[in-house]
Amino acid sequence: MNLPDLPFVAILRGLDPGDAAAVGRVLFDAGWRMLEVPLNRPGALDAMRILVDMAPPDAIVGGGTMLSVADVDAVAQAGGRLFVSPNCNPAVIAHARAAGMLCAPGVATPTEAFAALDAGAHALKLFPAESIGPAGLKAMKSVLPAATPLWPVGGVTPGRIPAWRAAGATGAGIGSQLFTPGVTLDELAQRAAAFAQAWRA
Repeated sequence: MNLPDLPFVAILRGLDPGDAAAVGRVLFDAGWRMLEVPLNRPGALDAMRILVDMAPPDAIVGGGTMLSVADVDAVAQAGGRLFVSPNCNPAVIAHARAAGMLCAPGVATPTEAFAALDAGAHALKLFPAESIGPAGLKAMKSVLPAATPLWPVGGVTPGRIPAWRAAGATGAGIGSQLFTPGVTLDELAQRAAAFAQAWRA
């Protein structure tokens, strides 16, 4: 599994299909290569299809809040290749892995982390990151396989990136700190650049 140089997942919750092309262009131009459209808002699959069609060859677009095998199938039919969930459901993870998706299920404990890896997860979404904290990530990393990608999700800001990296984070998922419905494209570009700069500093 080859992860992008900028290992951030843009969580585009509430993305309107009519805005998808413009939002996607800003993020792709800023070097973001993993885009997630959570399924628990209207229009998610339509927005995802637009992003899939315009994505650069090295980009991975897919779904978030994927809770069932049916969700995996729907995302696959839309061309999505990224599986993100807020929870650890081994059967759904295995189905997504069999569908050829990059799998990043949500975990909050070592028990969930090992169950997710056993089911075929490529990366682990540490969620909710606010309650786990860098100390929790560091402790979990000490018992997991050394090469496991760990992505905190929830409340991650550019200013907190150094603390997460020092604890062992290898990427992150960025939601409302990056995108909220109605954000201007200029503001989105500034936020995307700030996160990229914080990671590369």
